[in-house]
Amino acid sequence: MKKMLFLLLFFPIFLTAQETPLVTFKSFEKYVWKAEGIWENGSKFKQEISFELTLNNKIVIIETKGYTNKEQTEFGLRNHGIRYFEEETNKIKFLEFDIYGSVTEGILEIDKNNLLYWYNYGDTLLTEMWVHKNERTYDFIIGIYENGVWKQKFLETEFIGSDKYD
Repeated sequence: MKKMLFLLLFFPIFLTAQETPLVTFKSFEKYVWKAEGIWENGSKFKQEISFELTLNNKIVIIETKGYTNKEQTEFGLRNHGIRYFEEETNKIKFLEFDIYGSVTEGILEIDKNNLLYWYNYGDTLLTEMWVHKNERTYDFIIGIYENGVWKQKFLETEFIGSDKYD
């Protein structure tokens, strides 16, 4: 009886101990996220992103379609990404592998329903921010973000979640 009472009292703690901040991506899995816009330099931006939460909520696998040539006339698979929770540092880290052989790595912060990606692009620390509007809509901004203020924005658009089989 004591063992049964112990299990009933502490079993929920064991379950939540396996949770990571990556469970936030559970709601992203339902949709393909689509965005179009214009970069600050006038070039086109177009992406479609799919998310898959896996390995007991410890890894998120991302597949991104975008322009695959300099002329921006070909659209297809452009990046594979990984978001992972690193228990030693208690941080979410990410890697993005692109078709050009480059890897971008950085830190991801989750602030309520907003996502903030921090990474170096050359000598510049960039931020990508997904700002939650509703279940299917996020404002998306890439730029230089310091002390809670945008110093410069290179792209501002929104991602809309579309049903996966549209």
